[in-house]
Formats: sequence, structure tokens, C-alpha cells
Amino acid sequence: MFGISDGLVTNVSLILGVAGAHPAGGIVRLSGLAGLVAGAFSMAAGELVSMQAQRELLERELEVEREALEKSPAAERGELVAIYERRGLSRAFASQLAEMMMRDPQTALETHAREELGIDPTSLGSPVVAATSSFATFALGALLPLIPWLVTHGNGALVASIVIGALSAIGVGVTLGALTGRSVVKSAARQILVAAVAAAVTYGIGRAVGAST
Repeated sequence: MFGISDGLVTNVSLILGVAGAHPAGGIVRLSGLAGLVAGAFSMAAGELVSMQAQRELLERELEVEREALEKSPAAERGELVAIYERRGLSRAFASQLAEMMMRDPQTALETHAREELGIDPTSLGSPVVAATSSFATFALGALLPLIPWLVTHGNGALVASIVIGALSAIGVGVTLGALTGRSVVKSAARQILVAAVAAAVTYGIGRAVGAST
């Protein structure tokens, strides 16, 4: 939803901003396509780099924890006992549970990762999946207001972009409201307000600057 929202707001603003300068329909179409492709690749690249950096950082923390378990198992067991005690377990039961967790090296690593670092070693996230998802959702959102310009031009395409953009923004807002358990009306209103402000500002700039400037 967030990727679709980003693509929608970005490209509806770009399209209306260019259309506000009253250029030929092909210029608006090219701008919209360029915005879609550039934005989708930018989102994907950003997600790929950030997710890869995050994964490498988590892997490094896991490696440090693995080394600590190998070199100082008693100290690590003591840390686990202290964690369980803070969660309300008795000293005896905490020690027994920690002993069980420390018997297998892999179990010990996974337990310490979850309890100390808040990391699930089996679910570090895939940079490629995240990047692909960001690319696809941004492209979908960016495509919606561009559709009219692929088949027509002029005021008809402009009005159609506005209508599609508004309906899409409402749809995104309603979906987010339903997913978060918040008011769908407020969520939809917020989404369409954000899109409307961004589009109005860029359209105004396009009108003021003009295609011949």
C-alpha cells in the first residue's frame, strides 16, 4: 500500500505539473513514463541497498554472538538466566531453561539472538524480494494516473487523471484504514488530501512556468 501510495502521489503530481504548462500530449505521456520508470528503479535501488545493509549488520551481530557463545558459554548462559529472571521466572527455573537452550549450539544462538538482540536468525529479510516488491507497487501506483495519457490527451486526459488519482487515493486510504483498524473515512480523507495538495502545487508551478519558459 505504501509503495502504491508513493507511486500514485509522485506521478499524479508530475503528470499534472507538466500538464499545467499545456505542452503537447506526448510530452505529458513521456514525463509520466519517465517518472514511473525512474521512481520505480529509485525505490527498488533504495530498498535493495537499505535491506542489504540491514541484513549485513544483523549477520555481523549474529557472528559476534556466535563467537561469544564459543568463547564464553558460561557468561552467555548467565545472561540468559538473567533475562528469564527479569521476565518473572524463578532463579531455579530460569537456570534450568537456560541450560536446555545452551545444549545445542544452533538453538543457543537462535535463543540469544531473539532474547538479547531481538533478531530472528531465520527471517533476516530478502533484499531482492523487498526491491522487487517496491518496484512493482510503485510502478502500479504511478501507472494509474498515466493511463488516460496513453490513450488520449488534452483536458479529457487531464480530468481523467485527476479522477483516477482521487479514486485511487481513496482506495489506498480505505485499505490502510481497514488494515490498521482505524477509521476508513479519516484514512481516505488524509490520503486524498495529501495527493490533492501535492498535485495542486505542482499543477500551479506548471501553469506559472509554462511550456515555453
